[in-house]
Amino acid sequence: MFAHLVTVVPCIGLGIAAMLLRKGSQPHRVVGRVYVGLMLLTSAITLCMPARAGGRLFLHFGFIHTFSVITLVSLPYAIYAVRTGNVRGHQISMVMTYVGAIVIAGSFTLFPGRYLHQLFFGD
Repeated sequence: MFAHLVTVVPCIGLGIAAMLLRKGSQPHRVVGRVYVGLMLLTSAITLCMPARAGGRLFLHFGFIHTFSVITLVSLPYAIYAVRTGNVRGHQISMVMTYVGAIVIAGSFTLFPGRYLHQLFFGD
């Protein structure tokens, strides 16, 4: 249950760092590679976890799992885009993945009944 927290928490800062670093620089590429690797691992781990809030759509998958699937598609696309010279496509894909997977999906973890809600708010 906690493996995805170990992989996703560093991505909060790594994603921001990648966006703030000079684009194309060595530090940007290194931070980006670590971020992408951890996000792909996080997405794979979360697909193995049952939906605990919001109901189930199919088998153990819930709405929250759509963020995992989108991440598993959009990050490889972002890498492909930058390697083929489509810098704008890379930027859009990376920012939208961060917003969707970290900001939006991450905010769901603070809903009542979720582990992080209990951890941060004590109820």
